[in-house]
Amino acid sequence: MGFSEKLIVWYNENKRDLPWRKTTDPYQIWLSEIILQQTRVNQGLDYFNKFIKKHPDIHSLAQSSEKDVLNLWQGLGYYSRARNLHFTAKYISNELNGEFPTVYNEILNLKGVGEYTAAAIASFAYKEVYPVVDGNVYRVLSRIFGVEYPIDSTEGKKVFKQLATELIDTKNPDTYNQSIMEFGALQCTPKKPNCEDCTYLLECFAYKNELITELPKKEKKIKKRNRYFNYLVIIDEDSIYLNERKEKDIWQGLFDFPVFETNEPLTSFPLLEKEFSNIGLILKNQSIEYKHILSHQKIYATFWLVSSNKTKNINSKFLKTTLKEINNYPIPKLIDNYLKTIL
Repeated sequence: MGFSEKLIVWYNENKRDLPWRKTTDPYQIWLSEIILQQTRVNQGLDYFNKFIKKHPDIHSLAQSSEKDVLNLWQGLGYYSRARNLHFTAKYISNELNGEFPTVYNEILNLKGVGEYTAAAIASFAYKEVYPVVDGNVYRVLSRIFGVEYPIDSTEGKKVFKQLATELIDTKNPDTYNQSIMEFGALQCTPKKPNCEDCTYLLECFAYKNELITELPKKEKKIKKRNRYFNYLVIIDEDSIYLNERKEKDIWQGLFDFPVFETNEPLTSFPLLEKEFSNIGLILKNQSIEYKHILSHQKIYATFWLVSSNKTKNINSKFLKTTLKEINNYPIPKLIDNYLKTIL
């Protein structure tokens, strides 16, 4: 058997039972792919089910508010995915009469859809012959065929795309694409792959040459930026104040607390008093520091529990809500983790 035949045999024996694999509905496939772009399947499954339960079709999703979408998305991170999801749903519902594009190039033109996602939708929903190339696929192809081009280089991406195109099963592109992604997720994993029980054991370049830990290769290392957030947790009896993040920054459209960002950790409360002098801060307690790691940033957050003697000035700048209703607002995971310690 050739590469694709072996792969599909393995898939039929080992695949997970996932709802988006039981349908050719492009809406459900698109939704699953957007959720899974930066999310593991075991985490994304619950989110997929929540979305489908509340928004069973694209018209329903289009008619919801951005706040509602962000609320459903809360905890997944990379919130631009959720905003693009909502934008595209409205576009398809309003401009295309709810008809999802049926060919690769048109799917690729949708906001928030890249080559990988377009290939997945086109093959799973319409059996178009376009190979998916994601992290799992890079890893499988690099190890088995000994491709040492960096996966984040222009030349490397071309080489992997060409190889993937040559290997895809043209009669069963949907099953093949599902197979190679599943193989990378379950068998040829980033760490501790199950080599001894692998269908490609005798032909795998990386295994024969002891390069499992070396492949695939990358040429760029992401440098993470350190940021220091000082949050004011202003609680007035059963009320609390939130800050809507409107700027083009992390968590745009979500709610956190009034925040003062500094270039280094802040240990002196008088600096906060000076920054927020118009709302008359009174320190109650300084919480422990939290560290929150994003793809390109490390957030060091200190939560200062305070009260205010100038509540009129707070009401004009921040959103007042109750502790019971705070879950009605989409909040970052960092804020959610802190709230669990005080509610």
